[in-house]
Amino acid sequence: MISYYKNGIKGLEDCGFFEPDCWINVENPTAADKSYLINELQIPESFYDDIEDIDERPRIEFEDSWYLVILRIPVKTDQANLPFYTVPLGIIFKGNIFVSICFHATDLIPDFIRHMRRKAIDKKSNFDIVLRLLLSSSVWYHKYLKMINKEIKLAETKLEKSIRNEDLQTLMQIEKCLVYFTTSLKGNDILVQRVRNIREFKNTHDQELVEDVEIELRQAQDTTKIYSDILSGMMDAYASVISNNLNIIMKLLTSISIILMIPTLIASFYGMNVPNLFQENHYGFWIVMLISFSISALCVFVFRRMKLF
Repeated sequence: MISYYKNGIKGLEDCGFFEPDCWINVENPTAADKSYLINELQIPESFYDDIEDIDERPRIEFEDSWYLVILRIPVKTDQANLPFYTVPLGIIFKGNIFVSICFHATDLIPDFIRHMRRKAIDKKSNFDIVLRLLLSSSVWYHKYLKMINKEIKLAETKLEKSIRNEDLQTLMQIEKCLVYFTTSLKGNDILVQRVRNIREFKNTHDQELVEDVEIELRQAQDTTKIYSDILSGMMDAYASVISNNLNIIMKLLTSISIILMIPTLIASFYGMNVPNLFQENHYGFWIVMLISFSISALCVFVFRRMKLF
């Protein structure tokens, strides 16, 4: 789907068709969209293919007067095994053509458009939109990190009641999401530094905007690292708890086996087909039983003193 936006009285507004210096936003492009971008706008096909790669890292390229900027943005999904991950958002521009392409539906772009309209912010330059998209992506990283924090607390509450494999798997899935976030944020941070060093950008950049982007990115990185460290410590702690619980169970079962072995051993001796001490005694059976249970009770007493029960 292709959308067109241009500067209006109250920030960006829909224009419905291509105009010079407008912003062309493409989400989940179809074959017809691809044909229009490559054949009509003449954007390099190699740039388009790079953006389509889900594993493409943040970077900036320059080829035949075309700029390609790829940043990674966070996405929330309904997948149980990976509730959050990151996808590439590609920005291609040259002269009065500015195109953003993402092969996944995201909440970031619609929210970014609403923000630009609410604050009546115009598209001053191509790099200005790039920086503002980086700033918006950092804000969305913070939003999703708050959701991840709630998921961690919920899983921790469940684990306090009973340690189940499902709850531990939830923590592992969240940890995977944080790895994606950490890698993508580092890439975006490096991208900002490279944008700052572009000669064309140095003379026109908004220093305050650049600083805001850097601050938000660093805060997102620090928050991600904190949550990742907390999650790693929590998983190590619960792994130790599981191991300790297993040791307690094995110790208990071993103690019970020893106690049960005593009457079994005595019964084995007196069950042999040879003369024994109480074979002529009318109460021999009960005497043997009394001896067996007495020794077993003594073992129980000793084990309890040793805190084996």
